[in-house]
Order: sequence, then C-alpha cells, then structure tokens
Amino acid sequence: MSGHSKWATIKHKKGIADAKRGQKFTKLIKEITVAAKDGADPDSNARLRTAILKAKAENMPKDNIDPAIKKGSGELGNATFYELTYEGYAPGGVAIIIDTLTDNKNRTAADVRSTLTKLGGSLGSTGCVSYMFQTKGVITYDASKYTEDQILEAALENGAEDVSTEDDVIEVTTSPADFSQVLEAMQNAGFEQDSADVQKIADQTVTLDNEKANKVLKIVSRLEDLDDVQQVSTNLELPDDFQEEE
Repeated sequence: MSGHSKWATIKHKKGIADAKRGQKFTKLIKEITVAAKDGADPDSNARLRTAILKAKAENMPKDNIDPAIKKGSGELGNATFYELTYEGYAPGGVAIIIDTLTDNKNRTAADVRSTLTKLGGSLGSTGCVSYMFQTKGVITYDASKYTEDQILEAALENGAEDVSTEDDVIEVTTSPADFSQVLEAMQNAGFEQDSADVQKIADQTVTLDNEKANKVLKIVSRLEDLDDVQQVSTNLELPDDFQEEE
C-alpha cells in the first residue's frame, strides 16, 4: 500500500483540492445521481450512503446533494448514465483502469482512447489488467495532525483492515462494504480526513524512473480532467527519489 500513500501525497500537494473542487463536485453529483436510482433512502441504499459520505468528505453542501438524489430517483425527471470501465497500459507497461459515468458512450470512448494514445498509452481488452487490482476503501489523514497510533486504534476498533503511514499521510484501508461505517465512525470520533474514496488498489506494483513516472502521472491527470471519468487507477509505484515535473 506504500506507493498508494505517496500518490495521495502528490495529489494533495498538487492542490487538486481547491483548483479542481468544482470538477470534483460534478463527478460526485453524477455518482450520487446514479446511486439514487436504486432508492432515495441512504439507510436502505448502501451505494447511495457511500456516495453521500464521499461528497460530505469533500465538504459538498447539502444544496448540491439533495437535487442529485431527487434527479437520480426520478423525482426531477430521468437521468440516464452508463457505467463504463476501460483498461489499458500507460508508458513503462503500467496497468491503468479508467472508470467512467457517461450519457454518451461514443464520446467517452473517443476521449479516453485519444487521451491515452496521445500520451504514449494504449487501450486493451476488457479484463486485461483488472485481475491485478482489488477494490478497497481508502481514507487518508494528515500525519502532522494525528499520530498513527491514534488513527490505528480508532480505525481497527471500527472495522478497518489496515493502517499505514508514508511521508505526511496516514492511510486507512477498509473493505468496500465497511468503508462508510469506518469513515462515519472516524468522523464521529473527531478525526478529520484529507480524502475518502473507494479505489482499485494494485496487488503488485511497477516502479519506473522519474521521467517515465511523470509521463504516467501526466496521463492520469489528463484522464481525470475528462468530465466523464470518475476514477483512474494504476499499479505505478513512485520511486523514493521521485521529483514531480512542473
């Protein structure tokens, strides 16, 4: 999991926090809308409950969440989104998975393919890399605010699977089913997370040199900028001496 913490640190430092807050909200609203199709009550709809918790973890206002639920449940008209996953390779043979939610399959396929190929990657067939990943809940905390022992005790007590620290990030991992329970329990215990999401984590990672690692990061960033892309996962392990290109 160590490489994953480093990813979290990079993303945090890049400030994708504020710079892309609006874009993040758009993606979360879409996720809530799709989840609400199975019912507008988060108590009986686990997927909706998780989506709402993720939105709240990003400080999304209730005024954004409620209309998304109503839209998804049909109260404000029908919204049709397709969940499509693309698999392929980034430079250096890095495995990459792109999860999307779209109302236009052709547009999304073209945008994903174009972004990958322009930057030295390639699309593969369904299942070509997904077997290398497990789905996990990932919650991160600022190690300058809390100690690992504080987080460890509270997280494991509430059903987390593992806790690890790298650089300034404490990372809590959970099963997807326990993600919302653990996140809520940690919040109730007074721990403020930096990020919270359900992600695909690679079983084995690939370490590249600085130049190639930056090429992979560039692909990830460009893909994440696409409106239809919800999440990008790779098995890249950033080298210890990694230097991010500006």
